[in-house]
Amino acid sequence: MSAIPQHKLLESPNSRSIDVNAWLITASTSSISNASECDALQASLGIPIPEMTFGNNHLTLEHRPSGFKYSFTTPKALEAVKKGVLGEGDGGVKVGYADKTDPNSSVPMPPAVATKSYDWTYTTTYSGHQESEQDPSNSEHVSWKAADPENPSNAIPMAELSRPDPILFYAEIPLFEDELHDNGSSSLLVRIRVMPTCFFILSRFTLRVDNVLFRTYDTRIYHLFASSPPLLVREKGGWEAPYERVQRHLPKREDMTPLTDPTFIAKILTELPKHISQREGAKTGWRGLGSRVEVANLPLNST
Repeated sequence: MSAIPQHKLLESPNSRSIDVNAWLITASTSSISNASECDALQASLGIPIPEMTFGNNHLTLEHRPSGFKYSFTTPKALEAVKKGVLGEGDGGVKVGYADKTDPNSSVPMPPAVATKSYDWTYTTTYSGHQESEQDPSNSEHVSWKAADPENPSNAIPMAELSRPDPILFYAEIPLFEDELHDNGSSSLLVRIRVMPTCFFILSRFTLRVDNVLFRTYDTRIYHLFASSPPLLVREKGGWEAPYERVQRHLPKREDMTPLTDPTFIAKILTELPKHISQREGAKTGWRGLGSRVEVANLPLNST
């Protein structure tokens, strides 16, 4: 078992932090945004916001020696939602009205897609952001590059992360959730755990459109404290499949509860053959399908 590094835990009414190995990591979790906060966020975004918007929640990582700062925030996640008419690659989704309409009825079916000037599913491929991204010339800005598949340090060691190592810090930070007008659900949740040797982040967007499709977009970030120079590994991936394709994997056919569980949905989608879940998907043409791994070296100079 790895030695426990010297660290400090800090707590305030709406946030918790850990100071460990030159990193200050802060998780802020508060209640759903109030009416005035929702109005302000909606005005800045230019689109209606999800029913449950946690506008004050965030996860922030700061590496003191380099000045590198990386965050997951609700406003930035929603900025990545497509605005305007959806086009090729945007992964537009039609509502599954057909299953709700009597085929023998003479009443015309409602339109097959909701007419909105934004992506009503709130699909986002947001993977967090650097605080300095608005100014790439900033000396604290760090560039990500494609990982070297031959270099073991450029991959996330999932087997090691499954070991029962002590957890020094853990947090779940919901950013938003919406029931999509009773047509399914859409959510974005960020988790972090800090172990004696590393930290690991999973940001997961999950979409369920009843009788139509399931979609997941994951961002994983891993850092080994002993890496020199400090190295971050970021893996991003999108999966999608028709609703019935996931439904057939239910443990009990009559129990539909797992279809509301993001962990179950992600497990099934990632276990399907890649040509189905990461290429063909649900035939929406969503550009978020596929996976890639990136790495970033943090500068050792002090700011």
